[in-house]
Amino acid sequence: MNNFSAEKTDGCVAAIKKVSEEIAALPEMRFEKIPRGSSALVIVDIVNGFIREGAMSSSDIENIIPPSVSLAEGFKSAEMPIVAFADCHKKGCAEFNSFPEHCLDGTSESELVDELKAVGGYTLIRKNSTNGFHERAFRSFIEENPNIETFVVVGDCTDICVLQFCLALKTYFNCENKRCDIIVPVSCVETYDAPYHNAAFMNLAAYKLMSDCGVRFVKNIR
Repeated sequence: MNNFSAEKTDGCVAAIKKVSEEIAALPEMRFEKIPRGSSALVIVDIVNGFIREGAMSSSDIENIIPPSVSLAEGFKSAEMPIVAFADCHKKGCAEFNSFPEHCLDGTSESELVDELKAVGGYTLIRKNSTNGFHERAFRSFIEENPNIETFVVVGDCTDICVLQFCLALKTYFNCENKRCDIIVPVSCVETYDAPYHNAAFMNLAAYKLMSDCGVRFVKNIR
């Protein structure tokens, strides 16, 4: 545990600076570069309960809605599949041992934001944990669509649900010895700001963990 000592602080600051510079230098991606016929958009938890109401909501995440909606519109127009995860829990679920009660089934918290509902064209998967990859419906989706090897992932929170989903997806494909290109536009992911959970730091840490495992980041997709 010596690497967690205060003496390592200087190196930590330098690492944060380097990662920040990497993110600032990320390229934009043209929508036309997304491979047709082998790509899917995955929307993670852009729901009212993480943005607009409830114990886990954060207005800081609101800014990812417009670019995520634009991507959803593009995928729908191109007739490429869209999967939308929505956090949805029953009273007393196991996750509430770690997080405050949120996104209860049948409440508006567990619903996608109205802007995404207006676009439509997605397969909705309600999830009972932070990691949507474990939902049987998603596993069925990738098994029934073996041609899909590029996943554009947007949503929240960068360091929890997005991170866990991307790493699970990447390692699953690695285990199967299959190609998997995961693309995350930083303009379309965000986390919340709270005591001992600095959003800027957590975004940087999530970026570093994912990029080290082969997840590809871009500034945005236009």
